[in-house]
Amino acid sequence: MNSFETDLFRAITSKGFVIGLVLELAVLMTAGMNSELFRVCVPVLCTLPYSTAWLVEYHSGFVKNCLPRTSITSYILGKILACGISGGLLEVAGAWIFTLLYPLVKEGDAPSCQFLLLFLSGMLWAVLSALLAAWSNNRYIAYGGSFVIYYLLVILHERYFKQLYCLYPYEWFAPSHTWIFDEQGIVLLLAGIILILIYFYYKILRRCIERV
Repeated sequence: MNSFETDLFRAITSKGFVIGLVLELAVLMTAGMNSELFRVCVPVLCTLPYSTAWLVEYHSGFVKNCLPRTSITSYILGKILACGISGGLLEVAGAWIFTLLYPLVKEGDAPSCQFLLLFLSGMLWAVLSALLAAWSNNRYIAYGGSFVIYYLLVILHERYFKQLYCLYPYEWFAPSHTWIFDEQGIVLLLAGIILILIYFYYKILRRCIERV
């Protein structure tokens, strides 16, 4: 397997992925998909699978063994893409399993979910967490930083800038307003932010690796 395939396999088979999936299902089963609890869990659970993988390899010195087998660019992109995809998959897998189990445990139809938006939202916060890990060299900032920024955006919208719903994280996976280009408008916004975060992640890791 190449660098990306190896990283993705490690991410989706990690303890963090399993723990995150179980926690998400527990939240959904007890509080529901439209609950405040589920919404605030989104930027936390998606960071569990692989957001600190770079720090682990960097601090252990394992990165020195990886680089001779692949290029620096492939190594960096493998890490960040595996982190983002596993984070998005965790969110979608939990929601999908919940919709399948819902008729078995509760009456009525399962709540609707826009899986693409939920995937991109999970991917965004996972990538941001990985960026914070690379920038701060601290796993605690990686796990908590995404949640802090997420909740700061929520507070800014709800208290001060209610008209700027495009910066409201809840809107990114459960929109209640009419967006330009509809759902595609949200996809473009999230994809643009993700690409910017990946660019900065690449620049930071490139500098670190060149000093190894």
